[in-house]
Amino acid sequence: MFRQEYANLAIFEGLDAQQIGLLSPFMEEVSFSRGAVIFDQGQLADNLYILLAGEVVINYKPYDGPPLTVARILPGGVFGWSSVLGHEQYSSGAAAASDCVAYRIRAQSLQQIYEYYPEMGNVLLERLAGVIAERLRNTHASILGMLSQGIDSNGSGSKRSADR
Repeated sequence: MFRQEYANLAIFEGLDAQQIGLLSPFMEEVSFSRGAVIFDQGQLADNLYILLAGEVVINYKPYDGPPLTVARILPGGVFGWSSVLGHEQYSSGAAAASDCVAYRIRAQSLQQIYEYYPEMGNVLLERLAGVIAERLRNTHASILGMLSQGIDSNGSGSKRSADR
């Protein structure tokens, strides 16, 4: 059941107490032990998660390489948004880096919220868009760093400089 103290999370910013009350039946509080896989890359994308406590790592496995940690989600963060984007499958996997507590909202429930409460749905979509945009900026920087380290550790960086 929704706890009032979570009303201060950024995702709920702009919603009044009545609107948050309307959301309550759509949210399920779930717990994950450290090391638990919350969802795998390629699994059916049917839930959005709002992290309340703990830390979650988001991993992406390219087809031709080892898994990469592309994000770390802290309390107040949102993950599993492939489900909101209309993707059939999660584009990355999520695992609990520590014991975690989160709200789980089914993608179908988000659709119902948007249909029945369009004003509230718009506020939630706006918040989600901000979260997704920020994560993409952070992911870009993380991947650029990993690529740079990969080039440097292979010696390609120094060879490339010598070729110029």
